[in-house]
Amino acid sequence: MPLEYEEADAFSGHIGRTDADSIPAYPSPLRSPDGAPNVVFVVLDDVGYAQLGCYGSDIATPAMDALAANGLRYRNFYTTAMCSPTRASLLTGCNHHTTAMGGIADQGTGYPGYNAQITKRTGFLSEILRDEGYATFALGKWHLAPREETSLGSPRRRWPLGRGFERFYGFMGAETNQYAPDLVHDNHFVEPPASDVDGYHLTEDLANRAIEWINDIHNAEPDRPFFAYFCPGAMHVPHHVSQEWVAPYRGQFDDGWDVWRKRTHARQIEMGVVPADAVLTPRPAWIEAWSEIPDERRRLYARGMEVYAGFLTHTDHQIGRIVDHLRKLGELDNTIFVVISDNGASPEGGPHGSFNSNLYYNGEPETFEVSEPYLQAWGDPSTYPAYTFGWAHAGNTPFQRWKRETHEGGIADPLIIHYPNGIEAKGAVREQYAHVIDLMPTVMDLIGIERPATIDGVTQVDIAGKSLMATLDDGGAAEVRTRQYYEMLGSRGLYDSGWKAVTWHPFIGQNPDVTVNSMRGFDEDPWELYHVAEDFSESNNVAEDYPEKLQHMIELWWAEAGKYNALPLHSMRAINADRPRLSAPRDRHTYLPGGSVTSSMVVDVRNRSHKIIADLTIPTGGAEGVLVAHGGRFGGYALYIQDRRLHYHYNLHTLERTTVSSESAIPEGDVTITMDFDTPGGGHAPAEVTLEIDGTVVGSGTVPKITLHTFTLMGDAFCLGHDDSTPVTDDYASPFHFTGQLHSVTLAARGEAFEISGQEWEASRRSE
Repeated sequence: MPLEYEEADAFSGHIGRTDADSIPAYPSPLRSPDGAPNVVFVVLDDVGYAQLGCYGSDIATPAMDALAANGLRYRNFYTTAMCSPTRASLLTGCNHHTTAMGGIADQGTGYPGYNAQITKRTGFLSEILRDEGYATFALGKWHLAPREETSLGSPRRRWPLGRGFERFYGFMGAETNQYAPDLVHDNHFVEPPASDVDGYHLTEDLANRAIEWINDIHNAEPDRPFFAYFCPGAMHVPHHVSQEWVAPYRGQFDDGWDVWRKRTHARQIEMGVVPADAVLTPRPAWIEAWSEIPDERRRLYARGMEVYAGFLTHTDHQIGRIVDHLRKLGELDNTIFVVISDNGASPEGGPHGSFNSNLYYNGEPETFEVSEPYLQAWGDPSTYPAYTFGWAHAGNTPFQRWKRETHEGGIADPLIIHYPNGIEAKGAVREQYAHVIDLMPTVMDLIGIERPATIDGVTQVDIAGKSLMATLDDGGAAEVRTRQYYEMLGSRGLYDSGWKAVTWHPFIGQNPDVTVNSMRGFDEDPWELYHVAEDFSESNNVAEDYPEKLQHMIELWWAEAGKYNALPLHSMRAINADRPRLSAPRDRHTYLPGGSVTSSMVVDVRNRSHKIIADLTIPTGGAEGVLVAHGGRFGGYALYIQDRRLHYHYNLHTLERTTVSSESAIPEGDVTITMDFDTPGGGHAPAEVTLEIDGTVVGSGTVPKITLHTFTLMGDAFCLGHDDSTPVTDDYASPFHFTGQLHSVTLAARGEAFEISGQEWEASRRSE
């Protein structure tokens, strides 16, 4: 064996005058501890406490159930109530405000606990394990970089490869189209390897890639352990899955959410994932009783849940493929396999569900009449669906409320830990209180490593997480976590030695009884008190019985909030807030051919007059393709050439579509094309569209109603010379690359930049 020396030490060989009288030595490679286990984190999205089979559901999740049967389930495990904050806490062991991720990455505000700019002072588990000799890779959802840092021209320091992961394949934002994702491979965008026509689905692609990368390590460095961070977009909106996975659930939810909650609660008690005396909390009045819903609406609502169930079973199957592959390699028993959800089930589908979730963010009423025509198509590529919030509430059985809130329905989540080589207990349910920040120190404890004082030369802050090691093999071990604070969008909570104080702060869009007029100050929020050691589901508010206890816990909350940067309280956090950028916002910019650009980095033409000016060369024989597109199948606009004519298509979230076309053909040679969009703006105003070729008007038309807020959600970015992900119009199939030469595209906006108040947004949603 060659001589080795540590990189920081002196050369341990000998250097003579020639090789003949010298002794070589090499810097030691990074080696992990002997027999170090692999680590797999599976982070599900928007899965409620009651939606996995091993937590009482009747949805088939055999792969995760098997991990639970051969490992542990925790029934008092908690997260932050939202995705980015939970993921930041999971990877750092720090409370979410400490990481600056007090809300989702897209909604950073100008306060240290909320700016969404995670610093190196809160090191990631991936960075620690990388430096311990692990191979590290992330797959699926990232959502840990501010939106303005997610374009191809953006800095990469908060991308996965900037935070300790050696490989990445997934998407940067909160959600993506499962059939046509906005994919990133390492540090660059790529097109999906297939389309929905070919049967493509993102979760399958992610599982394929995970297996491939595990094989790469096995083939090259079989003794090297790995850390796999596997985060499918499931079960976040859109609920996308092929009908073969939905078919087994046909009719299964026809009895409705009230009956489903009762049956699920009974199974939970039988399994021991809730105590025998846990009370099923009542359905709130603003969720309809299933028995009072007309049959035609019941069918639509049940269909939404059937698709959700099929999507979850499909996701479980992909997780099972990874598990089976590790078993075949003989690696499963020496793998710390952790499965969590990032928050409770999500109410984003509203009272009726939605065939297109983009409607909600644009003030478009999501009525039964709008969604009903899509009943049979629900879940296929023509939809971007979400189920009703009645099913979200049921998914959090036996708790109150849901995602984004600090009652149990928002923060209580499944936790499965499977590690046969390190945990003797099999199939047990642990009662000890645990928080997502506790998982990183637990994993390090299991591996037998310590958190370094510095990472990449940066001194680390103290973590708040505590190892759960003592509870893994001892169900009677004392709780290691006796206090934990919560804050999300102004809702607050505090757990302290078996008691919980909690208050809900309303904001528009959560449920039908919240309007602008019902908003209130934080000092007006009523606090509730629960003795959760005896009242598992927060069913009995004892605030009036123990006023001094409640006041003490409120004061403790303020102390914890100050300690961990949770102040100031603020609930409305705009996605498109005016945040610092490397380049100042502008009303006019000339774009050159290249990759897509994140929406927030583009000249803001939403709800205001503007021009698109394209300089191009048409070759002999003509050309076709997209010149510029922003958005996709579920909302946006595109300027394109087809059949030698210029076309502008405006897609109002699939509800209304308008195409304005040129009357004359586009000539060959150098051409300047102009689209003028003239609107008074403000609300869903109309617009007059004029098309010009080399200064001559060749077409005009009216867009009767324009987008209120956003063309697109997370995917379908601003594109030059093509239309990524999904097409804005069915007149072409993406990417429909332009076959001529596109020199530049100029966006020139006029008038005030778009702004919308909560009152305007609410008025729009309730006006139809």
